[in-house]
Amino acid sequence: MFTSATIDFTDKAAGYRELEQQLRALLHGEHDFIASCANTGALLWQALPDLNWAGFYRLMDGQLVLGPFQGKPACVRIQLGQGVCGTAAATRKTVLVPNVHEFPGHIACDADSKSELVVPIIKHGALLGVLDLDRPRLNRFDAVVQAGLEELVAVLVTTLE
Repeated sequence: MFTSATIDFTDKAAGYRELEQQLRALLHGEHDFIASCANTGALLWQALPDLNWAGFYRLMDGQLVLGPFQGKPACVRIQLGQGVCGTAAATRKTVLVPNVHEFPGHIACDADSKSELVVPIIKHGALLGVLDLDRPRLNRFDAVVQAGLEELVAVLVTTLE
């Protein structure tokens, strides 16, 4: 049985290393995309401060379709290249947005979101979807957070069949 421990993010890099170890333990032996994303999203929601949305969009039939998440109801479908999620999916690169109101074409699923970080999920060169995190304050993501979340997505990818 998995039990999460409270993580101290005073040292953000150390906090993300601890979160990575918890995620490895949580996903150990599981290979299903939906189950792994559901537990990853729940762990992020529980562990990370100041989130108002944490979840996944899956690539299906050439568009992003809402997957497991924690937070308010969300946009169900996002076209590649549209909004922060669609941009991260189309470019296959992480997109860090300090102020979503300054991002051209931002899709406002939750008016409370002020900053956003989206990490593409890629396995063997194939885009599977994206991890999307929103925070209700400006400038709540930085390079350390980005690196930590990219590593968490890498852990997720290694568990998937």
